[in-house]
Amino acid sequence: MTRNQILRLGSALALAVTVAAAGGCAKPKTRYGDAGAVETVTNQFGSTDLQLLAEQMTQSMLQAPIIGSGNLPLVTIQEVKNKTSEYIDTRAITNRMRSTLQKSGRVRFVVDQAEMQKQEAELDRQASERYDQDKTVQQGKMVGAGLRVTGEITSIVKETKDVKDVYYQLFLSLTGVQTGIEEWSDTKEIRKTTER
Repeated sequence: MTRNQILRLGSALALAVTVAAAGGCAKPKTRYGDAGAVETVTNQFGSTDLQLLAEQMTQSMLQAPIIGSGNLPLVTIQEVKNKTSEYIDTRAITNRMRSTLQKSGRVRFVVDQAEMQKQEAELDRQASERYDQDKTVQQGKMVGAGLRVTGEITSIVKETKDVKDVYYQLFLSLTGVQTGIEEWSDTKEIRKTTER
């Protein structure tokens, strides 16, 4: 290798190192956006889908006679089954519904199955001898739900080399725990199509 070739190679390496270092120092830009804005980054389940389904289901449930009767029913929400091929945090859907339903002042919620262990642990903790038993909650006073929400979310994906179509369907039902009577149910759907 000649001296000129070595100098050119050295210059090229120095330039490559400088470019790599400059690229590594570039800071990503972060900004706040509107949490309610329509999100269309991909056709996978996203924030807009969560908001839309939760809002539609909540409004539908508020129309159910058992909710509108004014008797403040006690409700528990069981985990919504995710039968899609992608990860969907179904608890985020039901948490949003729970928040809106509770704010309506027309229902009350009791601890659900997923949170029962934490509830029992807190009761047991307060029952220990570390606490003044005259100033703690008493065992055996929990109230059971009269209604339970169950459901599932499914999807159908169709794809060609030019188009990907994803159809989501959320089904929820509200059932009387004692009677087994389904007091309300509804299905909400979303279709998302991406052209390549």
